[in-house]
Amino acid sequence: MTKKILTIGEILVEFVATTQGDGFGEAQPLTGPYPSGAPAIFIDQVGRMGQACAILGRVGDDDFGHLNIDRLRDDGVDVNGIEIAYGEVTGCAFVRYRPDGSRRFVFTLPQSAAARLPATSASEALIDSCDHLHMMGTALTIPDIAALARSAVQRIKARGGSLSFDPNLRAEMLDTPGLREELAYMLAQADLFLPSGDEIFLFSDATTEQDAVDDLLGRGISDIVVKRGSQGASHYCRNGRKDVTPLSVEEIDPTGAGDCFGGAFVALWLNGAAPEIALRYANAAGAHSVTRLGPMEGAATKHQLDRLLASQEINS
Repeated sequence: MTKKILTIGEILVEFVATTQGDGFGEAQPLTGPYPSGAPAIFIDQVGRMGQACAILGRVGDDDFGHLNIDRLRDDGVDVNGIEIAYGEVTGCAFVRYRPDGSRRFVFTLPQSAAARLPATSASEALIDSCDHLHMMGTALTIPDIAALARSAVQRIKARGGSLSFDPNLRAEMLDTPGLREELAYMLAQADLFLPSGDEIFLFSDATTEQDAVDDLLGRGISDIVVKRGSQGASHYCRNGRKDVTPLSVEEIDPTGAGDCFGGAFVALWLNGAAPEIALRYANAAGAHSVTRLGPMEGAATKHQLDRLLASQEINS
């Protein structure tokens, strides 16, 4: 039986400054709009892999909202759970890269349609059609989404489904009221945990990665994937550890790379691929993502990932 992956979360557009510097204190040339939002990027990559998938989210009845819906639909995502909020606007993110590669963001998310996502009969039906839920920490900062996610976790897991959880947090988010409780709940329910680098220490008092992994595996998580960006990635389970080395690509825009990594890994892992195979393709998906400007522009098909992996083997 083909399994269907659901995610719940923010859908927005992104504009990227074409100059480097610290923020938007003065007028900057921009490129965009690009479809964006961490859950949307994740599920777009899942769809590009040919995996049945869907998203619950909310956009305005504007060009930005329809841009996202069209992209996700074209890439194989079930968009019936995206509510079009008439009279409201789609969220925007403006990003400018500093010379050291770090980023400065300006968001309109709290003032947008994405700031609310009440449960409806349509969202309930969509949850009941899915076998796996993937949640991201960014989405849990929105109270409506956090409440809907708890309900979805309970219902999907009650009928034998599974949950993957990616913290995907910026430091300034951690003080959001109620967020730490929602993160703890998702971690306690997770079958697959996908932290980036030091995020693993947000959930354990351990001082080394291996000790943190052992702590979390001991709580009932079956698989942990630590994403290291340009340093590769590692998969941990009770049978041991698998590592994958970084691929050599020209980085143009790293935004969305971790989301694409997660989308590829979850799609393959859920269908029984060996961890080392899923890790290899996920690593390639993250690498492919950074070669395009725009957070969703680098989402790849499995055929594209096969070509990237083959080219790396030829050049190695």
